[in-house]
Amino acid sequence: MTDPQNADWRPTACILCSLNCGLEVQTGGLDGRRILKVHADERHPVSRGYLCEKAQRLDHYQNGADRLRSPMRRRADGSYEAIGWDVAIREIADKLQAVRRRHGGASVLYYGGGGQGNHLGGAYCDATLKALGVKFRSNALAQEKTGEFWVQGKMFGAGAHGDFERCEVAIFVGKNPWQSHGVARARAVINELAKDPARTLIVIDPRRSETAAKADVHLAVAPGTDAWCLAAIVAVIVQEGLVASEWLAEHAAGLDAVKSAFEGLSVSEFAATCGIDEAVIRDVARRIARAKSVSVLEDLGVQMNVHSTLNSYLQRLAWVLCGHYGREGTSNAFVPLLSLAKASKGEAGGRAKGAKVERRSPVTGSKIITGLIPCNVIPDEILTDHPERFRAMIIDSGNPAHSLADSARMREAIRALELSVVIDVAMTETARQADYVLPASSQFEKAEATFFNLEFPRNAFHLRRPLFEPLEGTLCEAEIHARLLEAMGELSDRDYAPLRLALRAGRMAFTVAFGAMQAASPRIARYAAVVLYRTLGETLPAPLRNAAVLWGVAQMFTRAQPRAAARAGFSGPAPVAGNALFDAILASPSGVVFAVSTFAESWEAITHPAHKINLAIPELLAELAKLPGSKPPRDPAFPWVLAAGERRSDTSNTAVRDPRWHKRGRYGTLRMHPDDAASIQCVDGDTVRLETRRGSVEVELELSDAMARGSVSLPNGQGLDFRDERGEILHKGVAPNELTDGASRDFLAGTPWHKFVPARVERVYPRDDSKGATPS
Repeated sequence: MTDPQNADWRPTACILCSLNCGLEVQTGGLDGRRILKVHADERHPVSRGYLCEKAQRLDHYQNGADRLRSPMRRRADGSYEAIGWDVAIREIADKLQAVRRRHGGASVLYYGGGGQGNHLGGAYCDATLKALGVKFRSNALAQEKTGEFWVQGKMFGAGAHGDFERCEVAIFVGKNPWQSHGVARARAVINELAKDPARTLIVIDPRRSETAAKADVHLAVAPGTDAWCLAAIVAVIVQEGLVASEWLAEHAAGLDAVKSAFEGLSVSEFAATCGIDEAVIRDVARRIARAKSVSVLEDLGVQMNVHSTLNSYLQRLAWVLCGHYGREGTSNAFVPLLSLAKASKGEAGGRAKGAKVERRSPVTGSKIITGLIPCNVIPDEILTDHPERFRAMIIDSGNPAHSLADSARMREAIRALELSVVIDVAMTETARQADYVLPASSQFEKAEATFFNLEFPRNAFHLRRPLFEPLEGTLCEAEIHARLLEAMGELSDRDYAPLRLALRAGRMAFTVAFGAMQAASPRIARYAAVVLYRTLGETLPAPLRNAAVLWGVAQMFTRAQPRAAARAGFSGPAPVAGNALFDAILASPSGVVFAVSTFAESWEAITHPAHKINLAIPELLAELAKLPGSKPPRDPAFPWVLAAGERRSDTSNTAVRDPRWHKRGRYGTLRMHPDDAASIQCVDGDTVRLETRRGSVEVELELSDAMARGSVSLPNGQGLDFRDERGEILHKGVAPNELTDGASRDFLAGTPWHKFVPARVERVYPRDDSKGATPS
């Protein structure tokens, strides 16, 4: 029983998707370490009292039975032994330096940097990577978003996000925000769009998702044909003269090349290929053109599919050609507190001088976008005798052995390394392959935040205060990386002493001293995050010490964006404004607005000549030219198209490893259209064998007329091996990446085709009506 006197309500945020909605949680329980109840935080400047049901699962994350309580070292037989922190830090530091001496810093690959709710650890890990000379990085964004990032860079040179609360037309491409969000207050916004007769909601998705069911127009394209549908829409805009010619003459370049590419395309042929009536495609194109404002959002349905990068380009052409940028209800350039693109390149403190050079991975020569190697090629960069192969990995808050394509090969790659180190809260599937596992404090046991700040015109940042003391035996990432740097001999108390002395005279004296030391010593600048933690952090309240790195972030932001910061209330000379912003971040438990931008600044953010949008991308116009007369690849031996990783009400972020959060309803089923099931003599509840080129599983079949014919889907984030309180493994659901193929990927960004996996399905067991469930 919970003692009412031992319960407390505290502000925090959800960590299960990138929106990080503000929460108020009641904590307590007999040990005081439970998250008992959750409700929305009305004071959060972005979510404003909005919440979905997923946050109710957070106690299963915080109190998971497989949380780590000491560093673990792998024995020769594959088992693990607990070791002390001093031993772990010393051995890891020595072995990482040995790898660097033998093979160079470029032989160490860094994977991770934080999940949906924890980015501060990555800011500190950056110092360790620089000490080792690490050149190559990757994380989950490189199997989802890098194609889109590349297109945004080529067209705008800046990130832009739609205004779905105020747009006249909203379009979601391969996106189901009812489940996956991606838009602040997603379900409220969808309902508002659906109820307003003056506004139009359009969804492009093979499946009738929850969002598609509310749409005014659902373009239920055949699986893998999004590019033909999007290209047809653009072709109608060009061929019917719907382009905003005067607006484009002022604001864009490359229109003639785009017109030339689309003028001769057959709209009827492309409509037939994607399975949508030509008249409907033409109506959608005309609606986009005549609307006062349009906002569009794409997601994994097209980003992890055939023509991933081309899809990102085509959907942008559709709204840019009609003039939907830089005003209310359209896309605008948001101002992040810290650029994730720069952070992923190790350039958070500023870009190195010199000409921009295209980078490629050392073995496969794969394109590196925003500093990230494509996830799909990581095993190829290890399982080879190439002299420049990766010899070691540092894996920080990531689970690539479960989350990346072809899990079996990823496990093989990790075990082939000379050294692998995992930093995580739990003994994950990846941790079970590593040489060392370091236990991090949970996201609710330290100050934590994310840099997913995409709002316009008022952008906000939320530093979450810890709800609990760290679990015994764990450390925050700031402390882990400080100890590693000190063990490597890179920093010591001699480096910290002048700044500790300056702090006695106050924050402004420290600001001056820190700036002087950075200018005088490249080493202090390189390891700034850890230096701040060891100096400024010691003067902060104990629960907020690892937030010290945000002082540097605040200083950089107010220097780079003085106008946006001043409108948010942080004005004056940069050091003064930076200190004021940092203080406001610390003093705002529900979040703070740090930037207020203008539409004019959306245009200033475009980095191309004369701040014009670049319409013509030769690499993608060449891909467009391949579409006529072609169709998505199909294999008669694997006639179904598997979408591996569908967001459903029975899915959760893999941070929640304990499947016992799921109390009712079906879990982990393979969904299929009833007509398709009848064609293979299956009924709802049967156990079927799902087979791909990389593996096979047995799974319960669920019939759904929301599915496109010829396709099947598995939920995301399931099939984890969770060790319960008795030490027994609970495995519930299917791990989708036991079935996916790393070789199936985008030609340019290398993003995987998880939503277009060739598969076959056959019946194994009939439904067991006597037990009300299918036998396992």
